[in-house]
Parts: sequence; structure tokens; C-alpha cells
Amino acid sequence: MSRDLATRPASAADLSEAEAFLAAHPEITAFDLVLIDLNGIARGKIIRRHELLPIFRSGRHLPGSILGLDVTGEDVEETGLVWSDGDADRRAWPIAGSLVPLPWTSPPRGEVRLALYELDGTPMDADPRHALARQVGLLEADGFHPVLAYELEFYLLDRERTPDGNFQPLRLPLTGERPDGIQVYGVSELDRLEPFIDAVYRGAEAQGLPVETMISEYAQGQFELTLRHGSALRAADDLAMLKRLIRALAVRHGMMACFMAKPFAGRAGSGMHVHASLGAAAGENLFADHGEALSPLLRNAVAGLLETMEESMLVFAPHFNSWRRFSAQSYAPTTPTWGTNNRSVAVRIPAGSPAGRHLEQRAAGIDSNPYLVGATVLAGMRKGILAKADPGPETTTYAEGSGDTLPPDWRGAIETASRSVFLREALGERLHHVFLALKRAEYCRFANEVTALERTFYGEIV
Repeated sequence: MSRDLATRPASAADLSEAEAFLAAHPEITAFDLVLIDLNGIARGKIIRRHELLPIFRSGRHLPGSILGLDVTGEDVEETGLVWSDGDADRRAWPIAGSLVPLPWTSPPRGEVRLALYELDGTPMDADPRHALARQVGLLEADGFHPVLAYELEFYLLDRERTPDGNFQPLRLPLTGERPDGIQVYGVSELDRLEPFIDAVYRGAEAQGLPVETMISEYAQGQFELTLRHGSALRAADDLAMLKRLIRALAVRHGMMACFMAKPFAGRAGSGMHVHASLGAAAGENLFADHGEALSPLLRNAVAGLLETMEESMLVFAPHFNSWRRFSAQSYAPTTPTWGTNNRSVAVRIPAGSPAGRHLEQRAAGIDSNPYLVGATVLAGMRKGILAKADPGPETTTYAEGSGDTLPPDWRGAIETASRSVFLREALGERLHHVFLALKRAEYCRFANEVTALERTFYGEIV
């Protein structure tokens, strides 16, 4: 047996997937190789058509430092993945089911997403997708099959900024006008966005993305897309691919898709709510109601999420801007609370069919990494289930959940995460170290910047 075959991971996509795709798409001459880093940013290369089959046979070498980059794409030596590691190569392998056309490209290209492995075929433990896969495996060993669905909130903005450099809402394609007022659930705004929405749905269909409802959200130019639930890994894959699809289509429609958690000070932030349930091997929902009462297993999972929320906040709010999203009566939770049919809480039990009961974790912003969020949510649920924890009484109003029980800011979240045994176990020792090194480097960049507001306030006053 050759070395390549001996070190091929069992989860890597089969060669037949690439052969069938090439036969069905003779028009595609190039492919994007895409790996999602710890900041949720797509990294990779563009290859020619003849290079695809060798990657499915033998993988493709990529430097491990690709997972040690900050949001600007600069190496962070403190991750241990750059010069202290010799900038060593690992091997990237295609993810099964990820080979798709890129419907926005001309000439047409395809895309295949990658996961990173050591040369001996073991998972490279700084790859965030492996962290989620590990939590899925732990739950499956306990007899549970996790099901996730992500909501995607985002802004569509004009590519032209204001004279002072600020963002401004898009011009709606059919009228050329900017949205007027909040218009939450407004249908007219969606109708006037028709060319873009149609392109999103057609692109999602071409890529096999289970995109469902489009909503005009709680600010000018803010929208939401929902994804149908699925297996935990596939759900995170879908979210990562959908962000890439929306961003690419927005550019081609003269707009900018913005996935900042809080692009405007006086307007709603953008969340990435995670809907979760656990299934049995036969497929039944283990979170389904027990008569008139919530499932004990669901209550255990909620309790685990509340108990671990403080330690998890750096994953849910990983950037400086992320922390601007949290404020009272803002639909972004500020305390670890839970409730039924209540959007002010951190963990919500949505109204709906008792047989389809599930929980919704509302803390994560759309700027967070879906694999890290998924891994942390599943680890928190599992912790509560194993301990048979009780979440306590539910919250029915925002006031009942008041209190300073979460890190007050980004720096506090970094320090809390650094001390967290739970987060270290949820992400894995190495990924925990790399993630914290990236966040500390990013924090230092902002801490060292003297802002225009500082110059205005203090320049001639103090």
C-alpha cells in the first residue's frame, strides 16, 4: 500500500465524487480550494481542472500556519504554528459532499472545501471543523445524534461609503431607493430586492444549500436567511458556504454583504442563532415534549448551556466589534437566562410542535466561527446532560434576568476563556491555545490604536 493510501483519513471524500462531478461539468476549468480558519474566514487556492483528481487521491499540502492567521491574514507566531513549527506543511483532504459549482463565476469555477490533517492522517487539532466533529462523536458515543440549524443575520450595504467613511444602507435594485425606517418583516423591501434574492435562491440550489426563509430584519438594510436543520457538521458547513455565496453575489449586484456583529451604533446587531436538538438512532427527537412538560433531557441541555455561557462568550463574541451587540432590550442576551417563547433570554425554547421541540442558543454573533460555536454549544449541552443539571425557573421578562454574570467586555472574555477548563476540553488543548493567541494578538492591535474619537475628546482639552 502506498504512503498516500495508508495515511488517507476515513472521512475524506471518495475519488468517485470528483470523477462524477467532472463528467457532469465539462465547462468548469478551475476550482477554489477552501479551508475555513478560526476566524471563520475562507482561505485557500484556485487550481486548474487537471489538478482536482490528484487532490482527491492524495490530498494537498498546505502550511499549518494557515490556521494561525489573524483577521488581516497575518501570521501570529504565538499560535505555535509559524516559525516555532518550521511553518510545516500538513495535508488537506476534500470534505465529502463539498464539491459544488460556483454559480456566480464567469468563466465557471467549482469549489471544494478542505479539512486539515497531519501527514499521518490524524486530524490537525487546530482545525475548527475537527473540534465540532469530536463533540459530535462524543454525543454519538452516548447514544445521541445532534441536529443543528443556523440563522444568518446580515446587512446589505452600499459599496460607496459616506464622506466620513461610514457604511450606508444599500440602494434597492428595483427602485434605486434606500430602505426607509426599520420595516421589520417588511415585504416591500424584499420585493424590491428581488434580483438579489432570486440569485441567492438559485445559487443555493446549485450548491445544495437548504436555504429557506428570507426576512427583512430590525434595521435598514438588515436581512435574515434561515437554513433547514441537518446533521451538526453539515449545518456548520452550510452556514460557512452560505456566507461565501451571499458575499460573492452581493459584489456582483453592486452591494456589500456585511457580517459584522454591529456595523451601526444605533441599529440592531446581527446574530447567528443556533437551533439544536438530539435525535435517537431511529430518528425520533429526544427533546420532544413529555406530555405537557418539557423533556428532562432538554432541560438538562439548557442547564449545561447556561452554566458554561460565561466561559463560552469569547467563542460567541470573538472580536472587538462583537461586544457592541450586547445591550438591554436589544435581542442580544446579556445574562445566562432561559425561557419558553421569549426572545430576551440566552437560551430560548421556541413555540412550535411538541414533537419538534428544540432549543435556540441566541448569544453568538454572525461574526463567529460556526464550527467553534457548534462545538461549544454541543459540549455545553453534553455537560448538562451528563450531570442531569436543572436550569432552574425560566425567565418571563427581561428584568428577571438582570445581573452582571457574563464577562463585561472583550478583554474580560479573553481572560475568562484562558482560565476555562470547560472551553479547553470543548475545543481541545491545541485549538484552545491557538484561538486565544489569535484573540490576544487581535486585542493588542485595537489597544494600540489611537482613535479619531480620542483625538477629538482629549486633543485640546486635557
